[in-house]
Amino acid sequence: MGMGYLKRRIAGFVVAIAMLLDLGVITSFGEPPAWPGDVGIVAGAGIVIDADSKAVLFGQQIHVPYPPASILKLLTALVVVENCEMDETVTFSYDAIHNLEAGAGNKLSLAEGDQISVEDCLHMMVLISSNQSANALAEHVGGSREGFVAMMNEKAAELGCSTDETHFANPSGLNDDSQYVSAYDMALIAAAAFENEDVFRIASTKKYSVGPTINNPNGANISMEHRIVMEESRGSEYYCEGAKAGKTGYTSKAGNTLVTYAERDGRRLISVILKGSDKYQYYMDAKNIMNFGFSSFKNESVAGNEGFLQEQEEFDFGGTVYPASRLRLEEAAVTLPLAAGFSDAQRNLVTGEDLPADHPEAAVAMLSYTYNERRVGSAYIYDRETEERLAAEQASREAEEASRLAAEAIGESQPESQEAETAPETDEKEAGKKEGGFLSGFSMSQNQILVLAAGVGLAVVVGLGIILGIRKRKERIAREQRRERRRQRLLEIGYNEEEFEELMRKRRESGAERKK
Repeated sequence: MGMGYLKRRIAGFVVAIAMLLDLGVITSFGEPPAWPGDVGIVAGAGIVIDADSKAVLFGQQIHVPYPPASILKLLTALVVVENCEMDETVTFSYDAIHNLEAGAGNKLSLAEGDQISVEDCLHMMVLISSNQSANALAEHVGGSREGFVAMMNEKAAELGCSTDETHFANPSGLNDDSQYVSAYDMALIAAAAFENEDVFRIASTKKYSVGPTINNPNGANISMEHRIVMEESRGSEYYCEGAKAGKTGYTSKAGNTLVTYAERDGRRLISVILKGSDKYQYYMDAKNIMNFGFSSFKNESVAGNEGFLQEQEEFDFGGTVYPASRLRLEEAAVTLPLAAGFSDAQRNLVTGEDLPADHPEAAVAMLSYTYNERRVGSAYIYDRETEERLAAEQASREAEEASRLAAEAIGESQPESQEAETAPETDEKEAGKKEGGFLSGFSMSQNQILVLAAGVGLAVVVGLGIILGIRKRKERIAREQRRERRRQRLLEIGYNEEEFEELMRKRRESGAERKK
């Protein structure tokens, strides 16, 4: 019995030692790896973020304001495409051409009175930094440059930019002491711009043909100026694998500025360089921090790793109780060092008034993730019933609008339709009364065939009329909405109703005069 007791004590001692050793191993390997930082830049400020998680992978002076130069035009492009159609015609005013600082350039010799599509203007502005196009687009969308700048600053605030770090004074990025942006805010702007299909398409276009202008009656061919995006040779110092889009900038005060977007293996990164001092070093800065971001980090799926919604059968968010089955976790990403795991990120639940002001309507909570006190991603928790209700309401609104437009189109064409259909029938009835007999029946049969053929043709015409009517009404509604937005912007910066109407009248007269 004594020997058995001794054996049990020895066995217990061995187990205890094993557990201590095991705990020691867990503690040792449980420390999350340090955040990679073996990279730097020569420029004054720079940043690279993950476009999906918005995690800052590298940053230098990222909250210090600098002049933006022409990378600002990404915001100009975003505001433009959100407020007008690509096929609208932009008329270049005297101010759009000439109200620029000395040395601003005019690469395509654009002239007062040029009438160019929004699509062409955007390509000229983004690919070759046409300041005249930026001015003309601003006047077209905002009613005036001042009105458009108000829209720019409002959009920047909507995207989360800080008024202490970011403020815009013109649509081109040319020098202005009251115009500045931080690398962090510019990265937020670029991320939003590249999420827009039209802006991304334009900012990734390498070559483009512009339509005819006064000084270029045969049009002109333009090419992107961003060396990294244009470079396709792996042996070149400017080559960066996966570079897809971007924007360059330069002014005497800003120095060289650069925004670059790249994709590799399903990951998307955005870099911003501010106050680049060397003519080409800023490209190397961008390339180096992009390569660093791709080689040192990975993305982990939140939905694929997070078990939060399985931890309880119901949740109380902001005083409302939701069954777990009614909730959905957003498909989102968390960006981590290569050696780290999803469990190394710290999770924080955000609800109620702490949710971001611009959170989706159906979002009832948010999971926010940090790693060594760095924000590395977030994912909204959605209420499925609210999502379904919102989707049904949107579908209903769209159906009602389509029905209303179709009814209006039919209503406008109805008097002509009725006249075309009823007049022959009345004539034939009168003819039948007069002629009578077999010939009368034969005549009616022929006319019925003619009426039927005419009815089919009329149906086709009416159908086309409905389609065109719907399109025209949509265009009219869109124009009215844009006009109202312009009016509101102008009122906000001090214009009154009379001044607004006078401005619109002059623009109409100017456009009519150019067409003569």
